[in-house]
Amino acid sequence: MCTRLCLIGACLGFFLAACEQAPSYTVTLEAGAEEVRGAVVPLELPDGLPDGPLYLEGPEDQRLPVQRTGASRGVVLIDRLPAGATWTFTLNAGGEERNPVQQRMQDGIIRLTVGQRPVLHYQAEPKAPPAGVDSIYTRGGYIHPVYTPSGVIVTDDFPHNHLHHHGIWAAWTRTRYDGREPDFWNMGDGTGTVVPVSAEGFADGPVFSGFEARHRYLDLTTGEPVPVLDETWEVRVYNVRPSARPVWLFDLIVTQTMIGDLPLELPEYRYGGVGFRGHGQWDGPDGAVFLTSEGRDRSDGHATRARWCHIGGLVDGAPAGVSIMDHPGNVRAPQPMRIHPTEPFFNYAPSQLGDWAIEPGEPLVLRYRYLVYDGEPDAALIDAYWRGFANPPIVHVSP
Repeated sequence: MCTRLCLIGACLGFFLAACEQAPSYTVTLEAGAEEVRGAVVPLELPDGLPDGPLYLEGPEDQRLPVQRTGASRGVVLIDRLPAGATWTFTLNAGGEERNPVQQRMQDGIIRLTVGQRPVLHYQAEPKAPPAGVDSIYTRGGYIHPVYTPSGVIVTDDFPHNHLHHHGIWAAWTRTRYDGREPDFWNMGDGTGTVVPVSAEGFADGPVFSGFEARHRYLDLTTGEPVPVLDETWEVRVYNVRPSARPVWLFDLIVTQTMIGDLPLELPEYRYGGVGFRGHGQWDGPDGAVFLTSEGRDRSDGHATRARWCHIGGLVDGAPAGVSIMDHPGNVRAPQPMRIHPTEPFFNYAPSQLGDWAIEPGEPLVLRYRYLVYDGEPDAALIDAYWRGFANPPIVHVSP
């Protein structure tokens, strides 16, 4: 009898001690005056949390996974927060370790998936152009294909009329460096190129999967390649919960740093930066549909400024598209846009606003978010996702 009582007492003591070691915390999220969607919210995690999975439990029976991004940091994805709402969650430890968002490197390609469904591929190694095309167009360090939730591809690679276009890629067009004028965009001219260097920082988890990649800009005007600029891509694909309107959501953060002590001058020009090339079936003046946050389209959107722009069209008879969002912290935001009159090409082009430069010791950071979907664009929904990107909820963590 004594042994049984002692055992019960010991177990009770252990349970109480465990409770003391894992205090309860609340996480409060405050929305603004309008609904937000797809808000990626960073969390400062309190000390004393046990190792293993974390999650938030709160309103509307929500159980949201928290992904650790450091010793005391984490991130949670808020799919929807109503206008003016204040939601309070409890921060809990435990549950099954699940990583539905994953990346895999194979044959020089990084494939990112959500629940084993493809979202995008990143071409980590140089890819040769189609047969019969000059090898000068060999290129790596870009994203293609990009898929919709139903598996429809919305990007193109090596299109016949612009062989230097590749899904989502980055380069500057009109430049000046040390008295020379390398063109890193139009590779066929042979004056400049961008090459992939490495891929690292791989992460899988319940909230996002991603990686970091490094590229280098080479000036080819002197006979020997001259390294000009280092570029880092941070790519994250998010685990958006299923809803009435399924979407894929991913971020691209581009950081460009001068290698030497000279600037890269960027004269005024109509395109250059991070580009997007849409599906081949969208080619032609009537193929692609554009819609900007300001309600403009292909006919009047070029060289205007917008918070986001949809580009889409029919793929095998069904509509699909992507909205590309410009972060308000970007240089010259809201950035002006290159909307091509006859091809499925889009580009936020800060150089349209006049001459500028990337200075040594002052890295340029560009942040864009991509919302991919089947069907026609819904401007109100895209607006809500842009607010989640540009103005995520205010967060408080407290005991």
